[in-house]
Amino acid sequence: QVQLVEAGGGLVQAGGSLRLSCAASGRTFSNYAMGWFRQAPGKEREFVAAISRRGSRTNYTDTVKGRFTISRDNAKNTVYLQMNSLKPEDTAGYYCAARVAFSDSYYTDSGSMAYWGTGTLVTVSS
Repeated sequence: QVQLVEAGGGLVQAGGSLRLSCAASGRTFSNYAMGWFRQAPGKEREFVAAISRRGSRTNYTDTVKGRFTISRDNAKNTVYLQMNSLKPEDTAGYYCAARVAFSDSYYTDSGSMAYWGTGTLVTVSS
């Protein structure tokens, strides 16, 4: 079992930045591939960014490429999402997710993730 706790959400103006963090506990963090997903009101949950267990491979949805950066610190059991140049359409609940990885792969399908945090809300005003 892995417990995930997100932090760092809030209200920001368009063009601003936020840094989300997700602290993991319960198992060896470096065994897990991690991902960030988001869900806006009235919409389905969507993939945002993913990172492999060693941090050597990352992937982003097209709408955040060049603006968001996912990273991890395995010594601190934490994954981050640096969000720059935020837009009103980035407004959503942001969720951290994890799954065991037996290779240095990342995962973009929410259905393949085994553990989820409770989310942190990001609101971008225009």
